[in-house]
Amino acid sequence: MVSRTPRVAPPRPVYQSATGSSTGSAFPKESPDRRGLRDRTGRARHRRRVSARPSPLPAFLGGSFSVADARLAGVSSGRLQASDLDAPFHGVRQIAASAPPDEDLSIDDIARQSERRKIRAYARVMRPHTFLAGRTAAVHLGLSVGPGALLEVGVLAPNRAPRARGVQGVKVAPHLANVITHEEVRTTDAVSTWAMLGAELTIRELVALGDQIVRIPRDRRGALVPRQQMGTIEDLSNVVAAGRRRGIGRLQEALPLVRVGSASPLETDFRLDAAAGGLPTPALDVEIHDRNGTLLGITEFVFSQFRTAVEIEGDHHRTDRTQWNRDIDKYAAYATEGWEVVRLTSAHVRGNRSAVGVVRSVLLRRGWMPAHS
Repeated sequence: MVSRTPRVAPPRPVYQSATGSSTGSAFPKESPDRRGLRDRTGRARHRRRVSARPSPLPAFLGGSFSVADARLAGVSSGRLQASDLDAPFHGVRQIAASAPPDEDLSIDDIARQSERRKIRAYARVMRPHTFLAGRTAAVHLGLSVGPGALLEVGVLAPNRAPRARGVQGVKVAPHLANVITHEEVRTTDAVSTWAMLGAELTIRELVALGDQIVRIPRDRRGALVPRQQMGTIEDLSNVVAAGRRRGIGRLQEALPLVRVGSASPLETDFRLDAAAGGLPTPALDVEIHDRNGTLLGITEFVFSQFRTAVEIEGDHHRTDRTQWNRDIDKYAAYATEGWEVVRLTSAHVRGNRSAVGVVRSVLLRRGWMPAHS
């Protein structure tokens, strides 16, 4: 009979760690991923991940494209998942924006710029019977309205409103919307868009938007370009009379306050404040000539009887050197012809709200007699 001595495992060696003594292997076994990562001195080397540069996309796809078009062009599924592409909507890819926003743009301008990127992307998968509506249509048409949280996409009843990630579907009665194509995208026209926003905007905002729609733009030489007018006051009146809709009460209040000639919401704000403050009604967007008939300039608000011109200065009047020099020459020519120029900025109109008081003082000095005096 053979006796066997039990095998006893040797004691585990003790090694010193950064936190004190511990039992275990003196040299803990490395994982397979760490093998071969020591140089000749025994020090561990760090492995760096090198990401492959995404392959170029076919140029004809542009900055936004549908996944279906990309697959037809031979683009792989893996390439469509690359980090240089965004997926703003189902079935759409868009090259990610790489440059930061222009520092000269306002927050509102940056928001509208972002909305236009979304519109370009969604246009790749829009159904033929759908169209942009509401705030989204306003941004697409270049109107001074901030975008909403979602793209507003409409259909004419009885079609079913679209449902998709990032999209708010809207169903509109056919007699309440006129659909056009602008920059290759179907959208409600400016007048219909104004009416659709009656339930969202304040009366003052609706007046400013209406002013922008009925304004007759000027070209670089200052000549009026009637064909670029988005709509007339008669058009706005007709859309209000088209039938009941959400916000009809605000539209009815705003309509009589809309006038042709205000070029910006800031100008509309001053015009409404001046009327509320009892100032005489100015002429808008007026050409000023000298005694020989030579055009000296074009001014936003003119009180001709009192030879007073009011200029609303945007920031570009300060930052654009050419515009700055042109303004100096224009105001000098005005003074020669006996005009007094009142220059106002956003700080006067919307900030300390001193604009009406400043203009009142000038008009009183130049002979205006308020009706109640």
